[in-house]
Amino acid sequence: MLSTRRTAVVAGVLFLVTEVAAIGGLALYGPVLRDADYVVGSGADTRVFLGALSEMVLAAAVVGTGVVLYPVLRKRDEGAALGYACARLLEAAVIVVGIISVLSVVTLRRDFAGAAGGDAASLVTAGRTLVAVHDWTFLVGPNFALGANSLVLAWLMHRSGLVPRFIAVLGLTGGALICVSATAVMFGLYEQVSVPGSVAAIPVFTWEVSLAVWLIAKGFKPSPLLGTAPRGEEPPHPAVG
Repeated sequence: MLSTRRTAVVAGVLFLVTEVAAIGGLALYGPVLRDADYVVGSGADTRVFLGALSEMVLAAAVVGTGVVLYPVLRKRDEGAALGYACARLLEAAVIVVGIISVLSVVTLRRDFAGAAGGDAASLVTAGRTLVAVHDWTFLVGPNFALGANSLVLAWLMHRSGLVPRFIAVLGLTGGALICVSATAVMFGLYEQVSVPGSVAAIPVFTWEVSLAVWLIAKGFKPSPLLGTAPRGEEPPHPAVG
């Protein structure tokens, strides 16, 4: 029982870390993502490095949620639990690709500082290409993959009754909505970092924060899945004889 409670707390903390690290990384990346000529400018490399570090923490926490929850979820559906853990690993891998692309812009800026004319134009094109790679990883990882992961986890939580139903339903709603929003962004209906994109991300953000707070404060609800019985009831004793 103690190990299950510890698992819930660790998972909750990791979910909170993902939220803080994701917001921090995006905010710190601001100069390189918004300035098309960053690669030939004065730069804000220290800030970008801090953003990369924040996203490394994000990737580690994403993997951590899948690993920590697997032993609990597998008791409900081992295949789905394994799929969730592997999908979280894939999401983290996509995030790492985005980190590398942004850091590559910094390398270009440092190695070719002072370039002029045609060289500068080529550098700007290369820098924009690398930023575009990051933008696509941001869409595929923290949007499509996150949405799919949320749907799987929320479904498992709903089926197992490990958390209150409203939290699981919020996860199902948020996961579906962020996938729809990512599809809209892919087809150019609006920008990812925009009012519609931000509104579409609110439910999945609320789901992860609500899940994290519940797991830290309350842990998993009593369930036969964990070998526990509701309060006031004793689990059946094995027959003797």
